[in-house]
Amino acid sequence: MTSQVVWTERFDDGVLVCHIDDGKANALSKDIIAAVLTALDEAETDESISSFVVHGREGKFSAGFDLTVMRAGDLAAMSDLVSDGGELVRRLYGASVPVVAACTGHALAAGALVLLGCDVRVGADIDCKIGLNEVAIGMVLPDWAFTIALARLSNRHVQRSVATARITNAADAVDVGYLDEVVPVEEVLGVAVARAAEFAALHPGAYRGTVAKLRGEVVATMADEIAADRTAGAIPTV
Repeated sequence: MTSQVVWTERFDDGVLVCHIDDGKANALSKDIIAAVLTALDEAETDESISSFVVHGREGKFSAGFDLTVMRAGDLAAMSDLVSDGGELVRRLYGASVPVVAACTGHALAAGALVLLGCDVRVGADIDCKIGLNEVAIGMVLPDWAFTIALARLSNRHVQRSVATARITNAADAVDVGYLDEVVPVEEVLGVAVARAAEFAALHPGAYRGTVAKLRGEVVATMADEIAADRTAGAIPTV
């Protein structure tokens, strides 16, 4: 699959890398979300693929949802985009193949939520901002985002990270729960692909069954919450 912004690349050991590069902040638009989901569909349906890597652009993994939508004042459009983002995070978290994030830099709001949806998160050791800044900008996280945050963030940090919108650097993001390891920036993609390649040794059926038991309740809850948001057609604000 190719596009101007999202494209895939195959590596050894069945690793499929989904590159995202909009030349700017890697904001999650409806088109980008749809393209990443299409790539994930490929990873889940092609038996030659053993794992999936989400890779950002230089210095920016994702700065969150598309601000041209979020600032336009159309609550229905905002809700639709946020729900699409929720579906992306839910699909990543419940994927039938392991998912690795190659976090190349800033990961804010929806970008941080995407990290929470990935099995393993490799981050760049650079000066960057990672976290959920919604409260600081006058928004309340949707229910599905609370669900994934409670499932993945460290219990010691979840209050500060969610309620007081604490933003961390890459090194601190490991302790908080957004990342699993930090490496030199030039090694991020290579290490992420290497981590993904390690999963080729796993039994695919056993992995799928284990994920269904381990994460099934969270994935199902998120699905219900996203569906409720679509029905409501608006997102909570303060």
